Amino acid sequence: MHIMEGFLPLNWCVVWYVLSLPVVAYGAYKMNIMIKENRDILPLLAVSGAFIFVLSSLKMPSVTGSCSHPTGTGIGAILFGPWITSVLSIIVLIYQAIFLAHGGLTTLGANTFSMGIVGPFAGYLVYKACMKRDVNMYIAVFLAAMLADWLTYIVTSIQLALAFPAASGGVMASFEAFLAVFAITQVPLAIVEGAVSALLFKHIVQLRSDVLLKLNVASPSVMKKLKEASA
Repeated sequence: MHIMEGFLPLNWCVVWYVLSLPVVAYGAYKMNIMIKENRDILPLLAVSGAFIFVLSSLKMPSVTGSCSHPTGTGIGAILFGPWITSVLSIIVLIYQAIFLAHGGLTTLGANTFSMGIVGPFAGYLVYKACMKRDVNMYIAVFLAAMLADWLTYIVTSIQLALAFPAASGGVMASFEAFLAVFAITQVPLAIVEGAVSALLFKHIVQLRSDVLLKLNVASPSVMKKLKEASA
């Protein structure tokens, strides 16, 4: 979600920056180590970043003048974990804020926290939980991407509610109102994002299953079953 430039009060801008920057800094540290150890991941890293950029740039009108869009962070979270995905996300958000007027620099911390941190962590945990229970990998990717999207917008609703509590009902009433607005378009969008992410992941499995094994995304036995099923 992209909260526009200047929309949040300064104190909340500071709060979300303080919460987001340590995560991004640690993600940059982990990314640097991963690249040094295995440069084969660079193409996948680029694809993950491009996927986030393209999907999160697709602004679609919602009700009351707001807009919705996919987030694209599920794939990155599955492949590289949420820490590194936070780095990819903030790079995308900075570019969009400067060149596309999509989001903003004052709200960068808030947008990074919702789209680049909470969403990816949710997607990562969902994927790992599914794989432990032997859920089909493509279904796991679908669920992870879809829920990463939904959690992003839930957190955005919380951020807006905290900054703008309703005169009657306070933060909770405001949260329900923001969430209801987003849900109209975001629920179906997230389902579509999950399906697109699963299709992209199937393509990655077919082309670079060796890298997926190195990243410990799936076990050799799971990869073998998927290749046999698609043969």
